[in-house]
Amino acid sequence: MNALALPLAGMLLAMLGELWVLSRHQRLTAGNPVQTEPWLEAIANLNSGHLVLWFFRGLEVAGYAWVWQHARTSALAGWPLWAVALLAFVAWDFGFYWLHRLHHRIGLLWAVHAVHHQGEHFNLSLGIRNSWLSSLSSLPFFVPLALLGVPVEVFVAVSSLHYTVQFYNHCGLVERSGWLDRVMVTPAHHRIHHGANPEYIDKNFGGTLLVWDKLFGTFQRPVPGVQIRYGIAGWRPSYNPLWLNLQPLLQWLGWHRAAQLPRTPARPPQRRDRALVVAGAVLLFANVVVAVHRQAPWPDAAQATLWAGLVLQTLALGSWSDGHGRAAWSLAAVGISLPLLQGLAFDQRDALTLLPLLAMAAFSLLALSTSWTRRAA
Repeated sequence: MNALALPLAGMLLAMLGELWVLSRHQRLTAGNPVQTEPWLEAIANLNSGHLVLWFFRGLEVAGYAWVWQHARTSALAGWPLWAVALLAFVAWDFGFYWLHRLHHRIGLLWAVHAVHHQGEHFNLSLGIRNSWLSSLSSLPFFVPLALLGVPVEVFVAVSSLHYTVQFYNHCGLVERSGWLDRVMVTPAHHRIHHGANPEYIDKNFGGTLLVWDKLFGTFQRPVPGVQIRYGIAGWRPSYNPLWLNLQPLLQWLGWHRAAQLPRTPARPPQRRDRALVVAGAVLLFANVVVAVHRQAPWPDAAQATLWAGLVLQTLALGSWSDGHGRAAWSLAAVGISLPLLQGLAFDQRDALTLLPLLAMAAFSLLALSTSWTRRAA
């Protein structure tokens, strides 16, 4: 069993639970004028923050491991593990502050980071939404840890701890965090960072510790009477993770038409379709959790086929969320093929593997039927 499966399932439940509470109390939009539907945006956030992102995260760790193996110094030789971990914790957060600040200052880096700021609703799902390339653009800021000799295992553990704190920092239910607000970055501070108001732009870059913003003059408290507006200008909202990631990069490369893409159909998803998108995303992520859980015992070909199929389903679901009914055909084709391939070609016939895949296949057929019915109407 892969130890990541349970935290991933917990992350999904926390995200859905928070969205449900926010919707019950009519706090999903917080009175802000927005272009995106909260639940569909949350699903887009989720779909942008797994699979392909994890692949590039693996490349980041591999790059770090290569530097550690070939270029590390003996600076930390003889240090006890707790001291190495403590140094890594503080140094990682210092590096994150500067990578975050420079991702707001340098055009290419902003084209990567802008994906995270496109979200118009502040909730836990926004903490999952990141550019697929963010791990690659972050690696140079953490190379000094490898050069110092911080082991790969410590780097991964410290990174995971910081990312967990940052997930919490996007909680839309929490207004204040007590004494933590005085020493750590909390939702009270980080929601200001996401503000598109002139008073809040390029403030509160810290990830975990508050000291860096205060030390380098970028700390900002809430301004009385100024309601926070989220999102960024100059992009056409999409729920497809492919466009979420490509559009800022294409604009940076000078293709100005990218600001007008994708061409969202005139008939956006109806309420029933939105419920289906949420259900499909939950089923899709359940398959991701099972795949992570079963990763070790599977043959390589079965794993590669499954991961590729889940990525294709993620993109098809995103396109369908944008209102492109024909994407349901792609969703159905992959949804039906995956359980057949896993069960017949790779002999993976246990219930834990097949039942989530069959549920996703049934969902894809329902999505196809819904799109066909709407098109015929």
